[in-house]
Parts: sequence; C-alpha cells; structure tokens
Amino acid sequence: MTRRVVARALVYLSLIGATLVVLLPLTVVLLTSLKTEEEMADDSGALTLPDNLFNFANYVTAFRDGRMLSAFGNTAFILVFAIGGTVLIGSMTAYAIDRFRFRLRKLVLAGFLVAALVPGVTTQVATFQIVNSFGMFDTRWAPIALYMGTDIVSIYIFLQFVRSIPVSLDESARLDGANAFTVYRKIIFPLLKPAVATVVIVKGITVYNDFYIPFLYMPSEDLGVISTSLFRFRGPFGAHWETISAGAVLVILPTLIVFLLLQRFIYNGFMKGATR
Repeated sequence: MTRRVVARALVYLSLIGATLVVLLPLTVVLLTSLKTEEEMADDSGALTLPDNLFNFANYVTAFRDGRMLSAFGNTAFILVFAIGGTVLIGSMTAYAIDRFRFRLRKLVLAGFLVAALVPGVTTQVATFQIVNSFGMFDTRWAPIALYMGTDIVSIYIFLQFVRSIPVSLDESARLDGANAFTVYRKIIFPLLKPAVATVVIVKGITVYNDFYIPFLYMPSEDLGVISTSLFRFRGPFGAHWETISAGAVLVILPTLIVFLLLQRFIYNGFMKGATR
C-alpha cells in the first residue's frame, strides 16, 4: 500500500514538473508581451505582473511592423497547396505500395526510409540548384514543392490505414469494371478520412512552424511567412523584448487553438492506424 502511494505521488510530481517546464516559458512570454518599455527597463523579474493586463500596444506594433497580415496570407497559400499535395501524393503512394505487387517494391519502401534518415542540410546545395534551375527561387512555389516531396511520416500513416481496408472491396469494384484509379478515388480515399485529418494537422503544424526553408528560398520581404516575420525585429526592435514577445504570442496562438480543437483527431488517427 505504501509503495502504491509513493508511486502515485511520484507520477503526479513528474506530471506537475513537466507541466511547469512547458507552461513557464509561455507564461514569461505572455507577461512580457503585456509590459511597457519602462517596465522592461526596471528589470523587476520575468514573472512580475504588468501594471496593465490589457496593454495590447505591443501586439499592434508587432502586427503592423512585422507585416503579419501579409505573412499570414503567404502562410495560408503555402499551407493549402503543400498539405493538399502531401495528402494526394502520400495516399496514392501508400495505395500503390500496399495494393500493387511489383519488382523492387520493398526496395522502394526502404528508399523512403533512407531518404528520411539523410539530414536535409547535407543535400541543400543540390536542392537549391534544382529549385533555382526551375525558376522557383524567391517564389512561394519553392517551399510548396519541397513540402510536397516525399514525406515518410505521412506515407506510413496512410499505409497503416490502407492495410486495414479489405482487399475484397477492391476486387468487387474491379469485377464491376473499375480501374485502379477509380478504386482509389471512390473506395480507398473516402475510407482514409481519419488518416487525412491526422496528416493535415501534423503536416500543417510542421509547415507553419518551419523557418529554414522559407528563409532560404524566399528571401524577399514581400514573401515573408509567419515563421520568418519575427526575424524582422532583429533591427529596430532587437532589444525590445516586449514587442518580440507580442509577436511570438501572435505566432503561437493559431497553432495552439487548432491543436486544442483538433487534438482528438491526432490521437485517434495514430491509435486507429496502429491497432487496425
């Protein structure tokens, strides 16, 4: 009985500790974003409350000078095409790997794994040359093309769901005269809705938070995305942590809201794909 109580206490203490580790930095950023420049100069402590809890002047400055309206628009444009392409390519790839028997089938699947293990930085010179040769450098199509490339995580999520769909459905459709693409479009893809929801959320958060690819392939300020908008504060606002914190909160809020609203789809999608 004593061991059980101690074990339960340790579990709760570890959970509380993990919660503090996650929430403490976010709390500091939120409080800093509500402080004035004078309050920051006083250096009274990161966790001290601001004099005015409804001081949103820093948010207005961050939104205006960080060009976040344009950044949100560019990010939305990239998200729509990148996620749509990932869902289409990933689901088709998983369907082909699971349903078709061809030579080097296992080698193809192993190739995806090898590509995922290679650090992206080591291939950036060749990737940059390819993107530049297609005339996509400094356009929104460069990150879209790179995000739509082979995504082994999305392929494996779709693959787990495709394997759970009975082959007899394919055979019945083939007897009725349906070709491979018709089977995919009318039978396989409609049954992949949980997997699609999972991939959309996971891929969307990844694309939304990515800084490296937009910064490298879209250097123009007019093509800034939400992940690079804070980088504009490095000059005139380099020492104004209250403005930088307000911009960070504006960047965090959309993903936080989406995750809280759709987290059950993430958990259900992974669990269903793993247990079916």
